[in-house]
Amino acid sequence: MQQLTPKQIRQQIRQQQITGNTSGLAKGFVQCNMVILPADWAVDFQQFCERNPRPCPIIAMSEKPGDIHLDKVGEDVDIRHDLPQYRIFEQGKLIGEVADVADYWRDDLVTFFLGCSFSFEEALIDDGIEIRNISEHKNVPMYRTNIACEPAGRFSGDMVVSMRPMVPADAIRAVQICSLFPSVHGAPIHFGNPNMIGIRDINQPDFGDAVSIKENEVPVFWACGVTPQVALEQAKPPFCITHSPGCMLVTDITNRSLSTGG
Repeated sequence: MQQLTPKQIRQQIRQQQITGNTSGLAKGFVQCNMVILPADWAVDFQQFCERNPRPCPIIAMSEKPGDIHLDKVGEDVDIRHDLPQYRIFEQGKLIGEVADVADYWRDDLVTFFLGCSFSFEEALIDDGIEIRNISEHKNVPMYRTNIACEPAGRFSGDMVVSMRPMVPADAIRAVQICSLFPSVHGAPIHFGNPNMIGIRDINQPDFGDAVSIKENEVPVFWACGVTPQVALEQAKPPFCITHSPGCMLVTDITNRSLSTGG
């Protein structure tokens, strides 16, 4: 079966033929988390990302408020339609999830696209490491932690992490591989005992789906692009749009282009 191009995937998402998480789609291409904010909140959020590049690595942002197309990330990208699911927040509270945000669009909105762990998953698979959320056809499990982000302006909060179980030898290899991808969260920030980073029950993720952890495996944790959603809950901007966890923008940027390994 011929693989769809990123543009073809976006077209299917726009037509709501793809409505779920995008993990494993578009082999070779970067996927992005997304945050959309009013322009008067954008400077603080940009500074928050710059101070916390592990969970919030900026891939691209609007050149001016109201832009619905970002040519930097893909041909004919329309921010209002090209993610499978969006979250709508008012005053920091989630008020709904929708498949399209055309009815919510405003001319003062600024879009940020942030690096996503789905890019380094491909590099790990190519090295022979199983990615459990892909092999079990699930969304990656994500957890709130007690790891504080560096505040910036009105934004602060604790980091969210994603988790993939691995045998210890693969965990060490994952550190080596993912260190080459700082634009998509880089190396793991922790592996082993989840209680040490404030996770009480590894089988009850705050976002995404639980995956099986085998007897000889340890949980391996990466900084996660859902972190801004926690910061938004605390900052309480009057209005905000984000991706739904696991439902990313598929871009035309190659994973290879983000590797520092040459």
